Amino acid sequence: MSKFGFKLTPSGTINYDQGDFRLAEFIDQHEPSSRLCISCGACSATCTGGAFAKLEMHKIHLFIKRGMSDNVKTQIQNCMYCGKCQLVCPRGVNNRNVIRLILTHFKI
Repeated sequence: MSKFGFKLTPSGTINYDQGDFRLAEFIDQHEPSSRLCISCGACSATCTGGAFAKLEMHKIHLFIKRGMSDNVKTQIQNCMYCGKCQLVCPRGVNNRNVIRLILTHFKI
């Protein structure tokens, strides 16, 4: 029965009670435009760093909103700080400042 032809994947349920929202609160205080992100992916599509390393700015915004700070820390170190993500954002999110705040928060 173990070779039935498919396997079960772990649950994708997000437990907001166990999330660490200190980073989200810190960014909301200093860069309110981060709340405008709709995770459309335009930032990730134009990202120079994303072409060479695992960096997806729209996922970083999702991780922050979900309280998943550990995932943010691993991805943000690949940022080249070029600002292309900010130029193409349809909602006007100041992504460079968000990245700077993340680096400040983690003392990187």
